[in-house]
Amino acid sequence: MRARTVLAAAAVCVCVIAAAMSVKNIKTAPDTVTAATAAPTELPTEPPVRTLTITATGDCTLAADVNFYAPTAFDAYAEKYGAEYFLQNVRGIFGEDDLTIVNFEGTLSDRGERENKTFAFRGDPSYVNILTSSSVEAANLANNHSSDYGAVSLEDTKMYLDNAGILNCRGRDNVCVTDINGIKVGLVGINYLNDIMRGELEDAITAAKDGGAELIILSIHWGIEKATMPTADQTEAAHRAIDMGADLVIGTHPHVLEGIEKYNGRYILYSLGNFCFGGNSAPSDMDTAIWRQTFTMRGGELEDDDNCTVIPCRISGAAGYNDYCPTVAEGADADRIMTRLRSYSAPFGGDLLPCLDGQID
Repeated sequence: MRARTVLAAAAVCVCVIAAAMSVKNIKTAPDTVTAATAAPTELPTEPPVRTLTITATGDCTLAADVNFYAPTAFDAYAEKYGAEYFLQNVRGIFGEDDLTIVNFEGTLSDRGERENKTFAFRGDPSYVNILTSSSVEAANLANNHSSDYGAVSLEDTKMYLDNAGILNCRGRDNVCVTDINGIKVGLVGINYLNDIMRGELEDAITAAKDGGAELIILSIHWGIEKATMPTADQTEAAHRAIDMGADLVIGTHPHVLEGIEKYNGRYILYSLGNFCFGGNSAPSDMDTAIWRQTFTMRGGELEDDDNCTVIPCRISGAAGYNDYCPTVAEGADADRIMTRLRSYSAPFGGDLLPCLDGQID
């Protein structure tokens, strides 16, 4: 009997609750969207991430002066070993990146008259294959040897590079903007030793921006030969370039290494020295370096990170003379080069930068 009473009471409760729910649903239906009919909630999407890995070197002079001793000059090695010889020891590094940039200091031409200067360099046009055979995709032509055989030699050099698919830049009127991995990259080249072109720095960076560049790489020829410290003029120009929008400053001309500075989240390589250098068969300083950096664009913003490294090198695979075959340094040589770079970078606080550990990522 007690069980029946309990069951009966329970049944009454269920009916009452059901009735109440029915009344509630009828009352609130016009103002309520049920779970079954609700629109799906959109989750926030992560901004797209794009990356670009670049490699940069110092002076590449693929020629010899006509007054050099022919048997040990660059051309003799080219004739004996062919185009693929010169960059064979760094080809693997260049092949791993998205963009390799060199300072092309000299000309590719069979025309023109030698300028009246101490050294002038004109390489055979076929030497462009030295670059193409080793994954070099870009060349700076803004330097003091780009027209060693007159304006026609510069025109020829640009033509041969263009025909080979090698991007190039020089001054305000030859700014290159290209798409790599979905990133608009602006390549700017300035010969800061030239009074006219040094005044084009701001206009050239502006031209890159106007061309849609999201990432701007400035190659700048400046400084004093054999000096291991930049001048105040170099530092001012580098800082100004970054303030205007440059994301990396690559310096050349001194023919030796200079320090590295990080300014406002951007790197300045004051001088990468020589690299594949036909300008001297036995230079007193054969230390050099390769710069490797990966840029990350998250959405439309460039991330401020330290995804970069310096790879210590020698401009020659031989000791005591230049065989024109740059080689990654090892052991004591690598340690010595990195010690030099840390010392040169110390005045800017660059001696503590993680990029100076000398390891390839």
